[in-house]
Amino acid sequence: MSCFIVGLTGGIGSGKTTVANLFAARGIELVDADVVAREVVEPGQPALQAIAERFGAKILGADGSLQRAELRKIVFANPEQRIWLENLTHPLIRQRIIEQLQQAQSKYALLVSPLLLETNQRQLCHHILVVDLPESLQLERTARRDSNSLEQVKAIMKAQANRAERLKQADSLIDNSQPPDALASQVDKLHQQFLSLANAFDVNR
Repeated sequence: MSCFIVGLTGGIGSGKTTVANLFAARGIELVDADVVAREVVEPGQPALQAIAERFGAKILGADGSLQRAELRKIVFANPEQRIWLENLTHPLIRQRIIEQLQQAQSKYALLVSPLLLETNQRQLCHHILVVDLPESLQLERTARRDSNSLEQVKAIMKAQANRAERLKQADSLIDNSQPPDALASQVDKLHQQFLSLANAFDVNR
């Protein structure tokens, strides 16, 4: 990679996007795996055609775009279907992530990914930052934000690394169980730390 890469992850509802935007406000370039995941299944992309052939027209909208909520219901209810989908999309997502990280011009770059630790995206990072909060808060915030049922949120959480696994692999932590205004000071401290790590990375290359 052309610069120091910090991998930002956390369970669903942990506040990854809020944290990532605070780093972006400090001039740090973001590569968002969720955005990339949407790009590889846009109309006209081969992956979307393969998905439609497997699951049928019910997962397509009137404009031909992927109905992600409909597909999510199917794959999180059936592990075999989820594995098939991941085998199709993960290599495409990884390649596009690499391309975007290589174009980053900031002192360090942030790879924001909910499945950073569950996929080989972890290998692209020099440092792992986990946004942490109790699982009870994850459930509450996600159900409120997305109007998902608690059962569906639990199914998504089950497909992700659990809290203990994330904490074990973290190099740095952000505690997002506190009020929102507590995030900025945590990000400021980490930003300075990452700038130092990036400088050392440049010197040692």
